Amino acid sequence: MDRRSWGLLIALAAIWGASYMFIKVGLRDFSPAMVACVRVALAALVIAPFAIARGALGGVRAVLGLLVVTAAVQVAAPFLLIALGEQEISSALAGILIATAPIFTAILAIWVDHEERSQGLRLAGIGVGLAGVVVLLGVDLGGSGAALLGGLAVVLAGLGYAVGGLLAKRRLTALDPIGMTATVMAASAIMLAPAALASPPTETPGLGPVAAVVTLGVVGTGAAFVIFYSLIARVGPARSLLVTYLAPGFAVGYGATLLGERITVATVAGLALILAGAWLASEGRLPLRRRLVGPAPQEGGGEVAVAGELATERFDDR
Repeated sequence: MDRRSWGLLIALAAIWGASYMFIKVGLRDFSPAMVACVRVALAALVIAPFAIARGALGGVRAVLGLLVVTAAVQVAAPFLLIALGEQEISSALAGILIATAPIFTAILAIWVDHEERSQGLRLAGIGVGLAGVVVLLGVDLGGSGAALLGGLAVVLAGLGYAVGGLLAKRRLTALDPIGMTATVMAASAIMLAPAALASPPTETPGLGPVAAVVTLGVVGTGAAFVIFYSLIARVGPARSLLVTYLAPGFAVGYGATLLGERITVATVAGLALILAGAWLASEGRLPLRRRLVGPAPQEGGGEVAVAGELATERFDDR
């Protein structure tokens, strides 16, 4: 990749890694439902003009029902679960645990996607990644029942990303991914609106939480996806999804330096195990070994997973 592409990749990882910090700050004055709803509503407003300008909304009406289901399992529910989880756990831990999405994709592929069926190093990656989850939930969060539930909520969000990604790959490949993303974000905002309206702030929100939620929606979700698709167009989906392995490190860095979150040995060990497991489960090879045969990785973790499957189908430059 050229320098500009590397710059975009690192910028995207920095933005997506910061999302968990913005959620944590927003939760100081807003409910989890309000944070999630405003986030996707603002993202839809950012992405929609790009989708309209490139005529990317064609065919949406024919599969609107399926898009609504995708919105529920891949955006609305996961974004709400992440916000609920961050009420009890640190933003750094949330950023690490959400990276389990490729591991869940590999597990689900055993039954639903023969092309991505796990064996060899992929199967080993599942075990390594799950060991990382056990370290974080059992050691870092084992002393608090509420924290354990918060961690499990974020892990469940990772499962939602995986389910939605596989659904998109199997049923929505005819759609332009940026058009699909705009539609899914809008549908998610509508789904989350009742819960958000039912849990308004009890007092006037502070400037910090307001700025955090607005930045989360406009930059961390909306603009980030525009950057993501620009990067895919420049270097292809496989290299673009390297952001999956960079974003959790940024999440940990932001949490430790800007929010004063405690980073333990178990946190670092869990991060290493989950990222190693996610790489092996999705790539099926060691990091320094070039892939000789087989498809490019189809599923990213964290925020990439919202549209990673479909983006790979549509923009593969191989």
